[in-house]
Amino acid sequence: MRLYLDVFFTFFRIGAFTIGGGYAMIPLVQKEVVDRKNWLGKDEFLDTLAIAQSMPGILAVNIAISVGYKLLKWKGSVVSSLGAILPSFTIVLLIAMYFSGIQANPVVERIFKGIRPAVVALIAAPVFNTAKQARINIRTVWIPVTAALLIWLLGVSPVFVVLGAIAGGIACKKFMEPDHKK
Repeated sequence: MRLYLDVFFTFFRIGAFTIGGGYAMIPLVQKEVVDRKNWLGKDEFLDTLAIAQSMPGILAVNIAISVGYKLLKWKGSVVSSLGAILPSFTIVLLIAMYFSGIQANPVVERIFKGIRPAVVALIAAPVFNTAKQARINIRTVWIPVTAALLIWLLGVSPVFVVLGAIAGGIACKKFMEPDHKK
């Protein structure tokens, strides 16, 4: 029972104190799940992050589900996802109830304008950390840059980019690595 509560409140804290969505949560999730709790190793977290990004749905919830499942199977998935979702749900509900009366307030407008650059930084930081963990270097940096440009400038669906990356990974493994069976 203690682990259920620990999983719930870990993801509840992460969900409550993260502004900027799933990508902004990545450093907090990694710090809690990998560094503090040792629920996942660094490579396992990177793999979980890749899978969570590939699945439909909200990134933070997908990560929570994966971690919860690893620790406590399907019940852990439910507990962790509730922990991740409840703070946002509560905040959105309160904003919906009270924000319409204050959205034109100049102070509120300035607050939101001030938050925007911070959110960009919160999203950019995990990109660099993930690149470092994925061992992106000067020889491989063209891969994520090309993927980003295909999506951003040419409007290629991320699904096709992911499928292309899978095919490229399989081709590299098959044709570029020496054959150790001979």
